[in-house]
Amino acid sequence: MSIKTINKNMLEEVLSGLKETPKHISSKFFYDKIGDALFEKIMDLPEYYLTRCEYEILSQQKEKIVSKIGINNIESIIELGAGNAFKTKILINYLIDKGVDFKFQPIDISSNSLNKLGESLKKEIPTLKFSPLQGEYFDVLAHLKTQEKSKLILFLGSSIGNLTFEQTEAFLEGLYNSLNKGDYVLIGFDLAKHPQTILDAYNDKSGVTRAFNLNVLKRFNEELEANFKLENFDHFPAYNPIEKTAKSYLVSLKNQTVDFISAGEKIEFTQNEPIKVEISQKYSIEDIETFAKKSNFELIEHFYDCKHYYVDTLLKK
Repeated sequence: MSIKTINKNMLEEVLSGLKETPKHISSKFFYDKIGDALFEKIMDLPEYYLTRCEYEILSQQKEKIVSKIGINNIESIIELGAGNAFKTKILINYLIDKGVDFKFQPIDISSNSLNKLGESLKKEIPTLKFSPLQGEYFDVLAHLKTQEKSKLILFLGSSIGNLTFEQTEAFLEGLYNSLNKGDYVLIGFDLAKHPQTILDAYNDKSGVTRAFNLNVLKRFNEELEANFKLENFDHFPAYNPIEKTAKSYLVSLKNQTVDFISAGEKIEFTQNEPIKVEISQKYSIEDIETFAKKSNFELIEHFYDCKHYYVDTLLKK
């Protein structure tokens, strides 16, 4: 798919969301070159516990996770939205040390992320069989279903939390149908906890998350020929502990008009009008087990960090 086609699709989706009430845009558009770099900074923030919790799980329980799968049942590791694969490298190095012959196939919509990942893996793990795949998850997985090799699918970082409960059910059903019998899935879920702990993770004191969210408007200016003025918008996070949902908004600070010049479109904003840009769903164990049952996956085991803030759940088709 050409860059021009990707931008056309982006333009249509962005304009569609901004014309609705309330306005919204997909968080997948955060990840350009600048967005990728800012998110790596977010993962290092003291408030952003998710990365540390999952790193702890994979570091301390990698042997147990692999034993539940069977070390000879991993011929291909496919990661959805791999990013820099910081945590995945724990499993990769463990399997290489054990002499397992496997291929690492990360899937990501961002060519920048895949290129950077390829460069780092070539330096750090030169013997690794690396086959990156750019595109939407299910488009690529449908192609990979023809592979008879047993697969371990990774969906880490609580990326599944970007979906509503209804979307999660549909996603897991689609994932189940994209796999072969005997394939495994390891999914990271951020568990519900004290609301302030969660809110702080999306509103760090140093302002990196704010810059990350606002950068999406800068991307629209550069790639979609829009004229957002970033100083006219502010970042606002919120968490609802009953719904277990963290949401991030960009709020218009004044009445204003944004032009999408090449498209000949104008979007009107009123003062204090929000754009929903991200959802970060949190879960109970009961929620996760209900999802697994509804999508027909066999739930193998939950792997927790020491604080039980987070869980990596192993499923099998």
